[in-house]
Amino acid sequence: MKIAIGNDHVGIELKAITIEFLKSLGHEVVDYGAQTTERTDYPIYGKKVGEEVAKGNVDCGILICGTGVGISLAANKVKGVRAVVCSEPYTAQLSKQHNNTNILAFGSRVVGSELAKMIIKTWLDAEFEGGRHANRVNMLREIEEAYLC
Repeated sequence: MKIAIGNDHVGIELKAITIEFLKSLGHEVVDYGAQTTERTDYPIYGKKVGEEVAKGNVDCGILICGTGVGISLAANKVKGVRAVVCSEPYTAQLSKQHNNTNILAFGSRVVGSELAKMIIKTWLDAEFEGGRHANRVNMLREIEEAYLC
């Protein structure tokens, strides 16, 4: 799987660990994140990963900032993106099974590296269940069409 990763200055250390972990699982990683700890703005990276996911240039994305919230908000402004912030594996699993999320976000100030790995693995292993959930995802698309022109 080809996975885009993005981060702001706060997520530098956890990004490096995440990239190593993803590669150990056999995934290709494309790094669109900040490369230094010099202060930067998370919307830049959330938008970039969101665009790459929405265009189909990558299969999915992972975003890291202090809490995961700001960078996921930026990604969710891109049409076709369903980014979720997760601080534990159960939400990550259900977000994929029920909402067909295509970007996972978490905070380097919220989760440690081992918990981040558990969240990532759970999210990547989960599959969209379709059925009644497909109807709901379609409803989300309709909302998106109405408001994100």
